[in-house]
Amino acid sequence: MRNNLIFLLLILFTASCVPKEQIVLRTVKNVSIDTGVDGAPMLKGEAVFFNPNKVRMKLKEINIDVFVDGKKSAIAKQNFNALIKPQSEFTVPLEVQLSLKDIDLLGTLLSLFGGKQYEIHFVGYLRIKVRGVPIKVPVDHTEKTRLKI
Repeated sequence: MRNNLIFLLLILFTASCVPKEQIVLRTVKNVSIDTGVDGAPMLKGEAVFFNPNKVRMKLKEINIDVFVDGKKSAIAKQNFNALIKPQSEFTVPLEVQLSLKDIDLLGTLLSLFGGKQYEIHFVGYLRIKVRGVPIKVPVDHTEKTRLKI
């Protein structure tokens, strides 16, 4: 009987740590393409998230696949130790190396100079900690943007 009570209390404590609402990716701003250290193109931007909960959290990791016009072209995997304030927006810098061979290198470069609009789809998760309990928050966001070189 005592073990059941301890188990029930443990479940209630863990359930109280889970945020009531999901963190939301609102937008990705200042999206641009720069040249990386090895000469490969880097997609840079700032992801703006919103924490609607009344508890503060810690951002530990971002693991997001980036699709450009439906073709997987990058993976953003970064570790953080950033505080997320309750009921506020927070910005996370994104820096991912693009694989332009998957999205037609020549056509892509010509389109970048021409100012073509791209559909960028971000799919993955954030790993956060709420009161010491790790939680995965899914991310699924699509945005149309013109990439700047």
